[in-house]
Amino acid sequence: MKPTNQKIAFIPKLYCNMFGHDFEVSRKVTLHVKEYQCKKCKKQATTNGNGRLTELTPKFKEINSILEQIYTRRAMRLASNSYMETNLQITG
Repeated sequence: MKPTNQKIAFIPKLYCNMFGHDFEVSRKVTLHVKEYQCKKCKKQATTNGNGRLTELTPKFKEINSILEQIYTRRAMRLASNSYMETNLQITG
């Protein structure tokens, strides 16, 4: 006998097969790269190099996490450089 929770999980998948996924942003990696999750069936997707949605595989998860680290380091470096430049302009 199969557990009843498999029937419950089948209904959102059926809905998404008929009407399409209802993706919402679950994580912002950079300004252009985001991770999405379907509200109904919990399927995950991300944007690829062409800007299209692709399934979020472990490889894409790793790529996104490394990309996020690079992006945040760069943003912090640029913010500190602009802060130093404004201090030089005020004192000079």
